[in-house]
Amino acid sequence: MVKVYTRGGDGGKTALIGGERRLKNDLRIEAYGTVDEAGAFIGQAMSFLDARRDDDMITLLLEVSQMLWDVGADLAAPYDEQGRYTYKTPTDAANRLEPYIDRYKEEADAITKFVLRAGSTASATLHVACTVVRRAERRTVALMEKETIHKPTLQYLNRLSDLLFVLARAVNARDERHDVLYEHSSNVF
Repeated sequence: MVKVYTRGGDGGKTALIGGERRLKNDLRIEAYGTVDEAGAFIGQAMSFLDARRDDDMITLLLEVSQMLWDVGADLAAPYDEQGRYTYKTPTDAANRLEPYIDRYKEEADAITKFVLRAGSTASATLHVACTVVRRAERRTVALMEKETIHKPTLQYLNRLSDLLFVLARAVNARDERHDVLYEHSSNVF
């Protein structure tokens, strides 16, 4: 069995794919670390879903969780001009989420205003995952300003936040809970 601890990070650095060591608050580490955090919240949300009723969502979220590991790996790999690293996130990964966004959006009532991030435990956790994915996207944009990234990772994160938002609303609808609209919102949708 492989040891969980290596002591390699005791000085505040960690290794990227390829072996380069960087400080743990480096933009690249922040980006893929936030992706990892989002995956944890997605896992937590799955634990709150009804295994029978929400099997379709659980299956989809398991696929998303697998893809997030690919996204994280791609963000952990500095751009290599020699092409020694093969990116895992497919160029059409974001597009693959769009039919699901369209499908689950139809389960909830149409909205015209911003929605408070609330509802059932599963829904609220999906909302948390959505906001963490949005933070991962911001961290990835900050990284992109300094270094070359594999663009499909950013596109996937952008689309994934939309998917998690509509899934949160669909779960509330399945639980026969209405979204709570932000009172001071003008019509935005």
